Amino acid sequence: MAVYDLEEQEQLDEIKTWWKRYGAQVTAAVVILAVGAVGWQGWNWWQRDQALQAATVYAAVERAASEHDAKKVREATGDLIDKFPRTAYSAMAAMVSAKIQAESGDLKGAKLQLGWAADNAQDSAMRDLARLRLAAVLLDEKTYDEALKQLANEPSPSFAVRYAEVRGDVFSAQGKLEEARTAYQAALAKIDEAQKAAGNDQRRGQYRDLIQVKLESLGGKS
Repeated sequence: MAVYDLEEQEQLDEIKTWWKRYGAQVTAAVVILAVGAVGWQGWNWWQRDQALQAATVYAAVERAASEHDAKKVREATGDLIDKFPRTAYSAMAAMVSAKIQAESGDLKGAKLQLGWAADNAQDSAMRDLARLRLAAVLLDEKTYDEALKQLANEPSPSFAVRYAEVRGDVFSAQGKLEEARTAYQAALAKIDEAQKAAGNDQRRGQYRDLIQVKLESLGGKS
């Protein structure tokens, strides 16, 4: 038993010596891990709370949009963007608001909302869609160079055809027929690639016919 006690005391002494040397580092590491775990939980809670509050405001945007109340839509969207700009709801609200503002004749307001979504949406596809719709508004206003700027960046594949088509529309409106022809041909080529990959797609076929008509309306070779 005395031998056992001696061995135990030696182990205890070794532990004491090790703790004197490394105890501070171990304590610091434990504290950092504990704080990190609490911080991570707090961050997750904060994000969920932000998303819940943003969803509530977004519901107000949708209600106002269903009533075609442009003023309420604009105000609720502004509130959402001010308080929760990094949530997905803010960009969604900006897109809804832009549509309502455009329908009410407030193209300036629509452009502001689309511009915000194009610059700040967290989702790249949402940014692509915002730029596309903003380019369409600018085309209607005959602000052609600004419209082309919105279409300058290469979009995600799902928007590639529409970007090429709208570029063609802008060039056509400018009287730049060769550039328009190239853009429409690019759109048709992308549709053909998609059809080949997915098989026969009647909806895409109808859309292809529309772009083909635009191309042929330019005259010359198609």
